[in-house]
Amino acid sequence: MIDPVHPEFTIKRQCELLGISRSGYYYTPCPVDEVTLKLMNLIDVQYTRTPYYGTRRMCDYLKNLGYKIDRKRVRRLYKLMGIVAIYPKKWLSKPGADHKIYPYLLKGLDINRPNMVWETDITYLRMEHGFMYLVAIIDVYSRYVVAWSISNTLTVGFCTETLKRAISIHGSPEYFNTDQGSQFTSDVFTAVLLKNNIKISMDGKGRYLDNIFVERLWRSVKYEYLYLNLPKDGVELYHGLDEYFTTYNHERPHQTIGMVPYRKFTMHLLKAA
Repeated sequence: MIDPVHPEFTIKRQCELLGISRSGYYYTPCPVDEVTLKLMNLIDVQYTRTPYYGTRRMCDYLKNLGYKIDRKRVRRLYKLMGIVAIYPKKWLSKPGADHKIYPYLLKGLDINRPNMVWETDITYLRMEHGFMYLVAIIDVYSRYVVAWSISNTLTVGFCTETLKRAISIHGSPEYFNTDQGSQFTSDVFTAVLLKNNIKISMDGKGRYLDNIFVERLWRSVKYEYLYLNLPKDGVELYHGLDEYFTTYNHERPHQTIGMVPYRKFTMHLLKAA
């Protein structure tokens, strides 16, 4: 993503545009030790069950399992995993520095058709050896996953490419809702939305249910696929997710559209038209 010999933009400016620090660009990641991975996996499972657990309650949970751990370490692992407790609080995610924060536009909005509102978020996915991050974009009305990608870093690049792919396949939605995470408030990401005349909506302070549909998707992915078929590596994870999302989109019934698969639902819409 960053060109160290770009004729116009310095490395510093490219990092600012991508929403990453210069130290992050030069940093070479070190392998995560087995104990840390074990703690992260335990946090992931418990957080999926109880997403309202903050660092204090999660620390108590791990201590009860026999681990010698303090709240500072749990807080660092939460940051590494890209998760926050779901409950009303001052900040949901740390926004990118100097990036514009857009208002929440979905309050009172009658979402009554596909491709009207999309939402996105990022989650941590464990593997037998290591972990990856998953970003997915979901159509709020139909619960259809319009695009997804995995990455071993939390940079804005893989989020932006996923967004571009979703638009190229499905067209532009009217609204796009995200949290205030640095990936989604970055100029690179919002520029794609503005270029396609998409109205940008962002979760406000204390609005912990604004992105709830994606949170429900994470729970489904983990309980219906990941925990049952723990992948060995990123390649196996990718193919497993590809199969899962195909089933999720075209075979799995969704309550919001009358307990029918999205495929049958769209066929019904075409006939009605």
